[in-house]
Amino acid sequence: MNFEVGLGESGWDGGGALRAALGRTAEGLGLAPPEPDRQYGRLAQYVDAGSGRRVVVYPPGERCPTFRMHLQDNGTPLAGGRTADLAEAVRATTAWTSGGGLEETRARAPFIEFRPWALAHEREPFDAVELTWHIKLDRVHMPLHDGRTRPHALLTAAYAQPVLRRLMPVNSHFNLWFSTSAEQPRKARVGYGIRPYDEGLYGVRNRGELVARTETPEEAVAILVAVLPKGIRTAS
Repeated sequence: MNFEVGLGESGWDGGGALRAALGRTAEGLGLAPPEPDRQYGRLAQYVDAGSGRRVVVYPPGERCPTFRMHLQDNGTPLAGGRTADLAEAVRATTAWTSGGGLEETRARAPFIEFRPWALAHEREPFDAVELTWHIKLDRVHMPLHDGRTRPHALLTAAYAQPVLRRLMPVNSHFNLWFSTSAEQPRKARVGYGIRPYDEGLYGVRNRGELVARTETPEEAVAILVAVLPKGIRTAS
């Protein structure tokens, strides 16, 4: 792998090692990304305060033997990728934090990946509810979530219901519930919640009290939809 010469995986454990290596690589390329935020230990994080663009770079490790990157826009994760080449990581960082779009960033760093919803959001921003749905559904592709098939199946089943797509989805420890408010979801909670890990089944609960357990997420979602207030269920 094209890691820095003489620096194996264990060499990234020291504080600032990755940031220093990226800085040397950027200097060699004649590029000038923002100064890295120095409070994140082994990570390297770059932020353009004016645009809200953020890049997070993770060093190689046991789970991922290459550099891993996340690209965010004002807190919204839009793209990412993995590369063994520090120069590619620097090009992606510089392109994104300097205001380049998703397609431009990928043209300069081909390892960067994004899904169609991210490009659509970049061209015409979604509202808060729709954006939240896309982010949550996309987490199945992210570390720590990529093996969580039950929560993703639950989100997919809920998203298939038009009435639920209009509500704000809220997760807590992979449990799913809904709100009529994007700004204050806990104060406007509506209907039941569903636990994707409830004795091996999907548990439908009313603020902690068990209502039913189902074998499939679709059955659990159907119970939740059936008890939504009539005004929400019949809204166009």
